[in-house]
Amino acid sequence: MSQLCDICPRHCRVPRSRIFSADDRVAGVCQAPQTAVVARAGLHYWEEPVISGERGSGTVFFAGCNLKCVYCQNFNISSQLSGKAISVERLQAIYQELIAAGAHNINLVTPTHYSEVILESLQNIDLAVPLVYNTNSYDSISTLKRFENKVNIYLADYKYIDNALAQRYSAAADYAEVAWDAILEMYRQVGPYKIDDNNIMQSGVIIRHLILPGAVENSLRIIRRVAETFQPGEVLFSLMRQYIPCGKVSEQAYPELNRQVTDEEYQLVEDMLFASGIEDGFVQDGSAASGEFIPCFDGSGV
Repeated sequence: MSQLCDICPRHCRVPRSRIFSADDRVAGVCQAPQTAVVARAGLHYWEEPVISGERGSGTVFFAGCNLKCVYCQNFNISSQLSGKAISVERLQAIYQELIAAGAHNINLVTPTHYSEVILESLQNIDLAVPLVYNTNSYDSISTLKRFENKVNIYLADYKYIDNALAQRYSAAADYAEVAWDAILEMYRQVGPYKIDDNNIMQSGVIIRHLILPGAVENSLRIIRRVAETFQPGEVLFSLMRQYIPCGKVSEQAYPELNRQVTDEEYQLVEDMLFASGIEDGFVQDGSAASGEFIPCFDGSGV
């Protein structure tokens, strides 16, 4: 049976069937079937320390995405839908396998377009560890509300406050407002963050921001907005320096992205962060800008 998809702010209104082949793409922006397509599942050690801990985050990497970021580090799965279509029952089994392997949490990466099957997978199941919704934040409020009292941690990108950049790089001219409203809804649901005695996050919101080459002002404005909205102890802020040229940035259309962030650019943003009053969070040093930290999406664990 097919249904017209209205899950995310794209409102594609295209039919998505419960098919079991990743080759059968649909016409919507995410190109994904209703059935979950997963590229990798396993323990992941490269999230923020309060997420990965010592034992790793139990990460499920979903294929497809409702953004079209030209620089995406996971381009082969986000835009090319590389992965294996699985049943709800298999998704539930993956959760349990990751928990048995010692995962501190279950971390659903780019889950929005599979909301229906994920919600189904969470019925009548006790994970016994926090559930992480790891999202680009281009989310509908109505969809997020369906996850209330199910998600413990929102790991939320805030990519752009400049909609011109959002349109150019992610084909989402309304990203700044949509994503910010989504983050406010996430915070309404889970409230101020909580970290246990083992320094593992149990609930709350981490706002992530990736610095892009030539886009320092975008980053500075985002830091100002977060600082003006949230008080210390309410959210964690993660400033990411891991950008490397990926995806389509080698094409002639995006020459400004075909380089890493300079030390000078990063220092300007980091200085603003430290002066902003944001007290809680994480920063990355230059070693984070490496392809070594991009997982191999080989279907392992699926």
